[in-house]
Amino acid sequence: MSTNFVVKRRVQIVASSVTIILGMLCDNYKVIGVEIPQHEGSAKDLQPVAAEITQNTSADTEEQEADIEINVIEKLLNEPVFSPFRQEGTVKDSTRPIYVITGEEMEAQGARTIREALKFLPGILGDGTVGTEVNALSGQLIRGSNTGQVLILLDGRPINNVGSGGFDLSEFTTNNIQRVEVLPGGGSTLYGSDAIGGVINIITRRPTEKITTEAKVNIGAYGLNQQSIQNSGKKGDISWVVGYNRTQAENNYPFSIPEANFSGTRKNNDALYNNFNVKLEADLGKRNTLSFSTLYLNKEQGTPGGVPIPFPVNGQGFFNSLTDRNRKYTDQVLTDLTWNSKLGGGDDSLLTARVYGDFLNTRFDPIGSISFQNRFETNQTSYGIQTTHSWNFSKNQSLVYGFDYRTVNVRNTSFSYATNIERLNYDNDINQGALFGKYEVALIPNLTVNLGLRQDFSSLVNGSVTSPSVGTKFAVSDSTTLRANYIKNFRVPTIANLFNVNPSNIGNPELKPERGDSFDIGIDQKLGNIGLLRLTFFNNSVSDTIAFKRLTPPVNGNTGTWENIGLVETTGIEASLNLQLAKNIYTFVNYTANDPRILKSSNAAEIDKELRFAGADKLNLGVSYENPQGLYLGLLMNSLNGYPTNNTNTEFLSGYTTFDFKLRVPLSDKLVVTGSLENIFNQRYQLFPGFPDGGRGFQVGLSSTF
Repeated sequence: MSTNFVVKRRVQIVASSVTIILGMLCDNYKVIGVEIPQHEGSAKDLQPVAAEITQNTSADTEEQEADIEINVIEKLLNEPVFSPFRQEGTVKDSTRPIYVITGEEMEAQGARTIREALKFLPGILGDGTVGTEVNALSGQLIRGSNTGQVLILLDGRPINNVGSGGFDLSEFTTNNIQRVEVLPGGGSTLYGSDAIGGVINIITRRPTEKITTEAKVNIGAYGLNQQSIQNSGKKGDISWVVGYNRTQAENNYPFSIPEANFSGTRKNNDALYNNFNVKLEADLGKRNTLSFSTLYLNKEQGTPGGVPIPFPVNGQGFFNSLTDRNRKYTDQVLTDLTWNSKLGGGDDSLLTARVYGDFLNTRFDPIGSISFQNRFETNQTSYGIQTTHSWNFSKNQSLVYGFDYRTVNVRNTSFSYATNIERLNYDNDINQGALFGKYEVALIPNLTVNLGLRQDFSSLVNGSVTSPSVGTKFAVSDSTTLRANYIKNFRVPTIANLFNVNPSNIGNPELKPERGDSFDIGIDQKLGNIGLLRLTFFNNSVSDTIAFKRLTPPVNGNTGTWENIGLVETTGIEASLNLQLAKNIYTFVNYTANDPRILKSSNAAEIDKELRFAGADKLNLGVSYENPQGLYLGLLMNSLNGYPTNNTNTEFLSGYTTFDFKLRVPLSDKLVVTGSLENIFNQRYQLFPGFPDGGRGFQVGLSSTF
């Protein structure tokens, strides 16, 4: 049988499989009570995979050439990950669904920030993001949860802002990132508060063995001008990574709001980043290492308000507010010192101890006419300790356990230029400590079970929480693995929720933590040796939801406060399919369906309605040519269906579908050209009401390694 015949036959089989799967997903098919409409923008998500090929060749005859030998499956399942285990492992070891994008894939896709890097991953929505520009405020939603309910980790430690909740992922440029892991479904058993919807773990670059310098220049639409340099290497027992990134963009792009037949040009929307990174590692003998890491993230940007639509759209109008004349300044220092020690005489016991300190400053300053404006400033100081022992104490059993502690102080002030008076809104601390453990056992070679438990202690009145978990996976055959998980999660209130004394929104110190229950069941199915299908059904509920309540009439001059109200239950599916169609030709499809329903609320009009922003369905697909020499050509699609912008579901934003073309061309071993054309057909849309997209854009980059 000739190679050409085998290739053609496989392409026919794959094409038939894709047709069947897409038909199931898009042909008005109801899954778990969620209708997947048969129109553009009906779904959401997935990730292109830069798979490598191994082809055994022989110079004797064409008949001796190897069939298509691929490692798409091996690449996906053997991708290193940390977040499901709190130690190094691989995707195939996890009972949880987890999705990864590597630094190489970020480069091929032209992702400038972590926010942009998550665009094609399953399970995660960016619908709360304000705009599409490089500096757009990042709001990530996972399984019906909001940004504050998604835990952000940096190399495995928390960096969430406990003053106001969440973390703006647009602050991180990708030049220093090795990979990003998205773990949907919560993670409080291993990581504590804020992990109701899921965990995003940002892994920074490790030092290289050889001394290497990498320099990059990138230019693009709307004044994009980006330069970065990284030096990495090892000398004796000391290794290092040192780098700098400067990103500048004007972002004065023309916008269009089709619903209102209104257009214009964005103003006060520029950005300037100056980010530095340093990592030092020392080998202390053969069994101990000590590492020091610090990031300095600095950004100045304009903060435009909603565009001035001259008449209401869907019952509401958006007008320029005073934020059109605001500047935002952020300075962040994230630093840690980590010691790793292999205990005993083998490699089955690892003790990790880490101390860290983070310093975050955010300031909004008005420009122009400021007589009736305010300046707002927030300073957060965090100190923490993490101690973890990973122990494989028998051939089929392992244990991860440890202790966490984090103390955070947040101070927020506002200054009125009209009265020259500075008001202290809050200046308070949260102290959190925890003991945790996770035990895993292979009961039989094909069946693995893990049990986890965490007890958090908090300085808050209602802040102490117990978080159990259980997970299992069963290899039915060499090609089929079943998995199931349950995790109990929580999120303590922010300091603003508890202690704010601003008259417009007074804090409530009696708030209870939000609580979540996350279930999922799924299958990993190898499709012969040409691809992998991962399918997950999930149910995620959040109770004691913290929501703002307006007081009518005001009480003692206070116009609003926060209270625990509501229950939201989300059901849905995450589907991820990766295939190799032929030699060097790959495709991916991923789909995320969300149905977040408000089951309890103090507002009867919200009962049984869809939670705003969080219910969009997402469909991503792409096809690429990738060869072992590093050439990459990809056409990627991102499609989102419409979603409500209020909890009574009377106002909606339309869905959209965009296509991007990505290019990476190695000119030599040391010189690479990259290119990107985003939103090829100039689809105009809004991710957040009144904040339009940037339309068609482009990037061209050149990188050199020496």
